[in-house]
Amino acid sequence: MTFLRHSLPSRPKRTLVRLGALVALATLALGTTGAGCLSKPEIEDRWTRLDFQSTSLAYGQSVPPGSDSITASATITFRRIVTGYAVLELRASGTLGAADVALQPGADRVREAQDVDAILANSQPLGRATRAVTGWDHLIQHLDLGFRANVPAVLDSGGTPTGLFLVAYLADGDKIELPGGGDTLVITPMPSTPNQLLPIGLELTPGGPRAQR
Repeated sequence: MTFLRHSLPSRPKRTLVRLGALVALATLALGTTGAGCLSKPEIEDRWTRLDFQSTSLAYGQSVPPGSDSITASATITFRRIVTGYAVLELRASGTLGAADVALQPGADRVREAQDVDAILANSQPLGRATRAVTGWDHLIQHLDLGFRANVPAVLDSGGTPTGLFLVAYLADGDKIELPGGGDTLVITPMPSTPNQLLPIGLELTPGGPRAQR
């Protein structure tokens, strides 16, 4: 008796090679598409930033000489571990004016950070509020700060300050004991670029009559 052996036809090797090549091409295409979609986040989303939520002074507002109370509500969005002080200041400059900086709402944040650095290096504080802060990546901290400022009538040879600015930034601080007792806080601003920080500010207009209250 003769038995007939039946076997399934084998898949040609050429077909297997072709299928493998198609799978490899599809995988490469998906990988390329995925890499294109994963773009690097903007600096505004990678650096620790300060943002004003509200302020008692509006952009461009005229601030006359004299004493006044200034308040601001702000947030700090941390992108790394930062320990130091949040500082809110009114600063006057005899060399920098509104035309020299870009602190208007919606300004480029990197340019604004550089301008705040320049203001801090070329101005004098007229009033300040500080708050010790410690933050880590993704923490959002809310701050309500306020102080009383004294705006001088004369700052330079022109008779009035060239520029007046409300700024919020992060700084290192050292408490120094005074000879007569008590202590004082010495503030050293953290430069924006080396520390990946985005401080914020508002341009104001020096001068004008004192409002009646």
